[in-house]
Amino acid sequence: MSDELHVDEAELQAYADGRLPSQRRVAVEAWLAARPEEAERIAAYRRLGQEVRAAYEAMLSDPVPERLARAAARVPLRRIAAVVAWLALGALLGAVGGWNLRPERPLAQAPDTTLIARRAAIAHATYSPEVRHPVEVGADDEQHLVNWLSKRLGVKVRAPKLDEAGMALVGGRLLPGDNGPVAQFMYQTQNGRRLTLYVRTEAARNRETAFRYARESNVGVFYWIDRDVGYALASADLNREELLRLANLVYKKLEP
Repeated sequence: MSDELHVDEAELQAYADGRLPSQRRVAVEAWLAARPEEAERIAAYRRLGQEVRAAYEAMLSDPVPERLARAAARVPLRRIAAVVAWLALGALLGAVGGWNLRPERPLAQAPDTTLIARRAAIAHATYSPEVRHPVEVGADDEQHLVNWLSKRLGVKVRAPKLDEAGMALVGGRLLPGDNGPVAQFMYQTQNGRRLTLYVRTEAARNRETAFRYARESNVGVFYWIDRDVGYALASADLNREELLRLANLVYKKLEP
């Protein structure tokens, strides 16, 4: 394949964000035209970006308060960038109104139970495309990762082994959530298909463990509540049947 037709993930993300130089845009569009699934994935990222920008455009255009500007002048640039990135992630996770998840059937607790699916889908879409930094802590330090996330969530967290399904643990990260910190574990097949397990604590204990399915654009999610912990398994690379098989496997692995 010629260099002109070679497109990497960084270029795809730049294209989705509207940051790709014009001389490469034509090549990327031709590459996507030959790959409908990739084109749909990138289109979903573009829609999400547009929705987030529309939701926060007015806020971002406000002038910086003088006291914050003075404080920023005393803070190293790298730290400012880290804070901006964290705030942007919080805005992204909060902008769920535009993510019209469609539950498989009406839910008795729809406003609350569908929220975990929305957040899991957004978190998956945010981190699964990452090539160099998909997780905060890698699988090579799994015990530290599990201990750290368990301490932050206040419940025993586990990263279920999915090797028998061809899914290897990549690692995990800590995310902000409605009821406190949230854990995300990422898995990957040998050919690069990714799966994320989103784990959060529930404000009210709930013994309902039946699986529910939701889908937004190309991200499918199976989610369930088990007493005081909620789980959501998300993937843009797996079909519904594959995702259901993995959800059953994860559920069995997480049983006491």
